[in-house]
Amino acid sequence: MYDSKDEQMITSLPESKDKTVMLSFDDGPSSVLPEILDILKHENVPAMFFWQSKLLYPERPWKRLIQEGHKIGTHTITHPDMTSLDYKAQYRQMASSVKTIESITGQKVTYFRPPFGQYDENTKRAAEELGLTVVLWKIASIDWELKNNPQQIVDNTLHHLQDKSIILLHELEQTAEILPSLIQSIKQEGYRFHLLS
Repeated sequence: MYDSKDEQMITSLPESKDKTVMLSFDDGPSSVLPEILDILKHENVPAMFFWQSKLLYPERPWKRLIQEGHKIGTHTITHPDMTSLDYKAQYRQMASSVKTIESITGQKVTYFRPPFGQYDENTKRAAEELGLTVVLWKIASIDWELKNNPQQIVDNTLHHLQDKSIILLHELEQTAEILPSLIQSIKQEGYRFHLLS
């Protein structure tokens, strides 16, 4: 569980009459993105993707992602620990990443997730200057550590599942492998999948 007390940081969806969660995928676009998109389309589930702009080549399936109702946020250019950078360097990581994503996709970027979930006052200031909303998460699946035990990704998520949660996942093979099971398990608990508006 990630429980930020900082009001500038979003970790949950807004109130609604339904039980809702949001899937979010970091560190793409990766080679497993098409498989993830296939699963999301089959399950009729929207998701938010936080991309490192250095990985966004024009041939990546970003058009499909947008057409199928998903959202793209920035995850910087090179995935640094933002707290190790001064204000100018943090601003540059965000601004350049946003510019790259917007120039390739034609979509305005309004959401930012700091790498490793690490941020400081300079991060918040730079995000505010750029008109970016900072999105963290409520549930970390720990998928990046579970290449050899993907079922644990599902177990970790379900163990902490609660209304309005933003769930942290990554564009990894093990995550794609268990994604159908994860989505179906969450649906069976009575949740709907929403996005930040």
